[in-house]
Parts: sequence; C-alpha cells; structure tokens
Amino acid sequence: MKTAVNEVRKYRGEEELDAVSFLKKMKEKMALVEIDQVMLSRSLNEGFSGGEKKRNEIFQMAMLEPKLAILDETDSGLDIDAIRIVANGVNKLRTSENGILVITHYQRLLDYIVPDFVHVLYNGQIVKSGTKELAYELEEKGVRFY
Repeated sequence: MKTAVNEVRKYRGEEELDAVSFLKKMKEKMALVEIDQVMLSRSLNEGFSGGEKKRNEIFQMAMLEPKLAILDETDSGLDIDAIRIVANGVNKLRTSENGILVITHYQRLLDYIVPDFVHVLYNGQIVKSGTKELAYELEEKGVRFY
C-alpha cells in the first residue's frame, strides 16, 4: 500500500510519505471506514468477512485518493451494518475534486449514498436518467418498465 500511495504522490508531484507519515495517514483512513487496528497484524484479506473486504476496498480508495473511483456492486453480499459503514466511508470521500461512479442493482445502498445522478443501464444502453427519485421508481416498477 505504501508503494502504491507513494507512486500516486510522485505522479502528482508530491513528496513521498515516510514510514511515520504513512502510518499516520493509514490510521486516519482506517478510522474513516471503521477498520480495527488489529487488522494491521493480519495478512491482506486473510480470514476477512465480506464486509471487511469491502471496507478494505474503500480504505484503499481513501489511501490512493483517485480522481475517479468506480464501485461495482460494492453492496453485494453485505449486511445492513456493513452497507452503512461502507456508504459512510464513500460519503466522507466525496469532494468537488473527485467523481465516484456507484454501480448497484439495489436501491437500499442509495438510502446511504445519495447520488447526484441516477442512470438506468439496460441491454448496454442508458435508457433513463434522473435524480435519486428515479431509484425509488425503479425499486417500485422495475427496469423493464422503461
């Protein structure tokens, strides 16, 4: 992770983080997605639950600070508590300087991550676009309605 973070920083013309600065940043970002520091002593994804793996993905996003993040079915297989934690992490990472594309089949994630836009993709085409209310309409009527 430190190598990846420093490569991104180098590309952006920023100074690389030393070990102490990296650890400080890592602990801040871990708190963002409620990752216990006990995880630091475990191998990557070894014995992680589905929720822990998803939180780890959002943690990595927080560390790398991409301009564009694509979250493909990040709610898949998560219980309601894990969805809330992951969504809160995503919300905390939203800025006017980045974009986050969230792909989901279920409206429930959008109870926590309020989208700026909703687009309906059907058979490889965007068939409808709108606000968050479109997600509620889809939940009620289904995508074949369009």
